[in-house]
Amino acid sequence: MGHTGRVDWAPGYRELAPPDALRGELHCLWVSVGPAAGGAQTRVLPDACTDLIWQSGVGVYVAGPDTGPAPTGSPAGSVFVGARFAPGAGGAALGVPLSELLDRRVDGADLAMVPARQLPGSLAPQEAMRRLARIAAQMVADRPADQLVLEAARQLSRPGARAELIAGQLSISERQLRRRCQAAVGYGPRMLHRVLRFRQFVSLIDSAGGAADLAGVAAQAGYADQAHLTRESSRLAGLPPGALARERAGVRERAGVR
Repeated sequence: MGHTGRVDWAPGYRELAPPDALRGELHCLWVSVGPAAGGAQTRVLPDACTDLIWQSGVGVYVAGPDTGPAPTGSPAGSVFVGARFAPGAGGAALGVPLSELLDRRVDGADLAMVPARQLPGSLAPQEAMRRLARIAAQMVADRPADQLVLEAARQLSRPGARAELIAGQLSISERQLRRRCQAAVGYGPRMLHRVLRFRQFVSLIDSAGGAADLAGVAAQAGYADQAHLTRESSRLAGLPPGALARERAGVRERAGVR
């Protein structure tokens, strides 16, 4: 199943909805086009996802789950096309325990389940998008995700969720849940909860733009207080929340995103 919709190839980053049948296991498809001159630096934040990425002139690689900020450079004129596996789906699709890919970027040729030869860097971006979408769909169809971990991720994404209670709610031991999460996500349920809560905070400040009320957003995302949010933002993003909100607002402004 390939992507057949229209794609905007202007400089910038944009996400595309996956096919309806795959929304449980594919978070999105995406494209990122570098500026014509000068290149760009991006602060990639932990999101509990794993990405299969094609880069023009390079080929395909996998971005494993992050536990902290990952500065990423985009050379001038470069094009990236990605398929982002939902939290809990990447390990099965890639056929490797994601704990082995934690905070790593791995050449697709080094992973047996990635058909790297089908995604050479010489492809036109439109063809790379078509092939990547089809390949990602086939990967999740051939190796379905651990449904228990997908459910754990859904529950842990809710404000007020408590990681220590999830195993009992799923009728599984804490040890079994931790082992299955490490294979499917890359880390255990406590870290998964922290990352998903922080992802919710980032979504909220992106929606609010420069007008974000950090104390209110902290409570909405499920943090005990603003001090708790500040500690987590410093650990997961490398910046306190106010500085992170300003940085992301600046990136959106330069890209013309409202």
